[in-house]
Amino acid sequence: MVEKQQRETILVNGYAYPSIGPETLQAWLPDLTFVSTFSYGFTADGQLIDLMDENIIRAAQPAGVQSLMVLTPLDSQGAFNNQLAKALLENPQAQDQLIDNILDNIRTKGMFGVDFDFEYVLAENRDQYTELVRKARQRLNAAGYLVTVALAPKTSADQPGLLYQGHDYRGMGQAANFILTMTYEWGYTYGPPMAVAPLNQVRRVLDYAVSEVPPDQLLMGIPNYGYDWTLPFVQGESRAEKISNDEAIARAERYGVEIFFDEQAQSPYYYYTDENGADHVVWFEDERSMQAKLALVSEYGLAGVSYWNIMDYFAAGSEVLREMYDVAKV
Repeated sequence: MVEKQQRETILVNGYAYPSIGPETLQAWLPDLTFVSTFSYGFTADGQLIDLMDENIIRAAQPAGVQSLMVLTPLDSQGAFNNQLAKALLENPQAQDQLIDNILDNIRTKGMFGVDFDFEYVLAENRDQYTELVRKARQRLNAAGYLVTVALAPKTSADQPGLLYQGHDYRGMGQAANFILTMTYEWGYTYGPPMAVAPLNQVRRVLDYAVSEVPPDQLLMGIPNYGYDWTLPFVQGESRAEKISNDEAIARAERYGVEIFFDEQAQSPYYYYTDENGADHVVWFEDERSMQAKLALVSEYGLAGVSYWNIMDYFAAGSEVLREMYDVAKV
């Protein structure tokens, strides 16, 4: 008699803005361990800029889903401000004040922890950022709370570029409870048409990540959307339209075009011509691409996955997740 293979249980995080539709959030909750509310801000002296996320927290609790507050150095235009991050990271007193405020917020709102998402951190502030996360974990873990950090999709320790130089995988693996790899946005709004998360590129990031961080501390980022580019692509001028996976599928049906599948990227795409005669190409996620990504969790021994983001529900993707894994509730 062959024993039934035990299903793996994984952690699943989903990022959400407070503007998420109630029905969309309810559809996602059975498949989530954490919901990360995006995003809280802060001032240079460590004051917290609140996020009105009570609607998410209230809905998540009865479903056994724990809420994490996402902390970002965003400016008033919604762009990452590394000068704000620099001011905080070079001021130990401001950091202590910020951690105090994070703890107060988590206790007051009944949340589970904090997710640090500082992007474009200056190379000179790299170690200070790691130290901030380490101090936060020390304080929050002692109070029973969790600290996670979202990191750029690096493939080597000394990878050049502003997105990468301020993130220390090995240091953050020691500083935080979990690392969320932002393994998406190869295809993006202002870039040339390509898969949002090509599997071959995701593998390169994971190969590096597991060399620096224990795999059971890693959550792999998965995109829950696609892009529609008008052709020809013109660098500096073209701007792709971000669309849900369901809309991508519906658009292909509406124009009666064939959906292709790129074997290297393990991602679907198609071409169409709109009513005005303009040519388009669309890259998105479907059951096949989701299955290919989710299989990496078992292959690499990862803790789980993190969806950016859950503002649209993709039933087919959730079905693939349920077929492959059980979702942990903590």
